[in-house]
Amino acid sequence: MTPCVKRHIATPVLAVLLLGVGLSAAAGRDLSPMEVARKSVVTVLPVWAGRPANLDEPEGSGVVIGDGSTIVTADHVLGPAQNQVPVLVRDDDGNSYPARVVARHKASDLAVLSIDGKLPSIAGRDSDPVVGDEVCAIGNAFGVGLSVSCGRVSAVHRAGVGFNAIEDFVQTDAAVNPGMSGGALVDMQGRFTGMLSAIFTKRSDANIGVNFAVDAKLVQVISDALVTTGRFVPARTGVLLRPVPRSGEAGRQGVLVTKVVPGLPGDKSGLQTGDVIYRASGRRIRKPQDWMSVMAGRRPGAKIVIAGQRDGEPVQWTLGD
Repeated sequence: MTPCVKRHIATPVLAVLLLGVGLSAAAGRDLSPMEVARKSVVTVLPVWAGRPANLDEPEGSGVVIGDGSTIVTADHVLGPAQNQVPVLVRDDDGNSYPARVVARHKASDLAVLSIDGKLPSIAGRDSDPVVGDEVCAIGNAFGVGLSVSCGRVSAVHRAGVGFNAIEDFVQTDAAVNPGMSGGALVDMQGRFTGMLSAIFTKRSDANIGVNFAVDAKLVQVISDALVTTGRFVPARTGVLLRPVPRSGEAGRQGVLVTKVVPGLPGDKSGLQTGDVIYRASGRRIRKPQDWMSVMAGRRPGAKIVIAGQRDGEPVQWTLGD
């Protein structure tokens, strides 16, 4: 039976992720890392003119980043409307603020909002998540208010799952349910690890432990571009690929270069038709979507080390601008 795909409200991240400001509970104690992180997650309330609220997902979630006035969320939370759909965001203390839609990017399911005030911004992390890491999901499950559920990282760098054209997912078994899209996946220090994006299910919207969050670094790259230019377009490499081995054949998974456009970065790196790529930027490349994910998360000017084979012999290439 083919599993059906259900997506849920998600929140992107800006280029600079600042540590959450020091917060103290009214009782006079210091807040735990998870309580601090929760202060950086908001409820997102789109207002669809002439359309009733979505009863399955009456509210969404978002993550406060940068200087505290920028919020990232899942584009699908805002619905199919134009850029200027009216939106309110509500903080953990119950205060609501009007939000402006800065930009939307359907291919990655990310959107950036802006408010006039400032809220605590989520802490960033320097290292990548590792399979088995403990993580917690923070979001507005079923619209009943922000909650925290915890589990582990099940996989990293999932691409080609089928939700978005551009994917780089952290997979987790932490419980995620409708309304949490756009919320935060954080490590045990409360640091931003990913933006909750989708639930993989069969016949129901109930959580079955296969949940996806957009990797924080990809959120950062895309949201930075959306804030600075209003759009995000991955750089062209000029390399066309197909997966190997073919269906029914034995062999190591990778991608075969079927065409290299002269003058573009792939050509300048020395890649040729017939080369096979197995790794890029330290990541396993098993299908063309993995390559697209690496290139989408590449910072302008950054160099990508590629490893593969030519005529059966190991080769390395360096791809730049």
